[in-house]
Amino acid sequence: MAKTYKALSALLSYPTPELQEAAAEIGAVIEAEALLSPEARAALAPLIGELASRDIYDLQERFVLLFDRSRTLSLNLFEHLHGESRDRGPAMVDLLETYRAGGYDLASSELPDHLPVLLEFLSTQPEEAARAILRDAGHIIAALAERLTRRESPYAAVLAGLAELAGIERGDQLVADLLSAPEEDPEDLAALDEIWEEAEVTFGPDPNAGCPVSRDLLAKMDATLAPQLKSAKAQQEAIQ
Repeated sequence: MAKTYKALSALLSYPTPELQEAAAEIGAVIEAEALLSPEARAALAPLIGELASRDIYDLQERFVLLFDRSRTLSLNLFEHLHGESRDRGPAMVDLLETYRAGGYDLASSELPDHLPVLLEFLSTQPEEAARAILRDAGHIIAALAERLTRRESPYAAVLAGLAELAGIERGDQLVADLLSAPEEDPEDLAALDEIWEEAEVTFGPDPNAGCPVSRDLLAKMDATLAPQLKSAKAQQEAIQ
């Protein structure tokens, strides 16, 4: 189980005074564990430095502008698979079940597909399983890294580091397909209102509903986790 996932989750969270105070410690955890390459760890330094020293209101405004007002930069992974359509509901339910099967109870108010939430979950799982699950979302993560790089955002380093862990190259065809979607101007409020005006998300128990891509993603997650969870359960029973 790697603390680096939890540290990267924190770096992708909405900036707060508490996050500012913990920035140096977060950087130390990432450096000590050395799960990322030296280059990837060094690339995180500007963001960690800004989180520790920059005005909190500036940090919060930047975060909202990037991740909350630009759909193509959304940290909600299923957003990139099928937007805010009704198909997203069953996929959310399946993902919640995956979390519960892994012994993780979602206490956050964020949606289950929120990347920082997924990273929190991965930090509780065996490394082999965590890497496999991250790889399933790797193309989305690599596309986000490229978009953030184009905007010269220090957050690009976090996504690039995750893409490295997932083993996904930016030149991958699936990444290119995701990058083909037009990007919005987060400051054009009228255009953003029109883009976000879609069907309400409806959650439901039907396991056969939803986007085929998201179902495949979740099926891979379940297939990866099942042996790990079975082994963990057997170990617990042996101890008892």
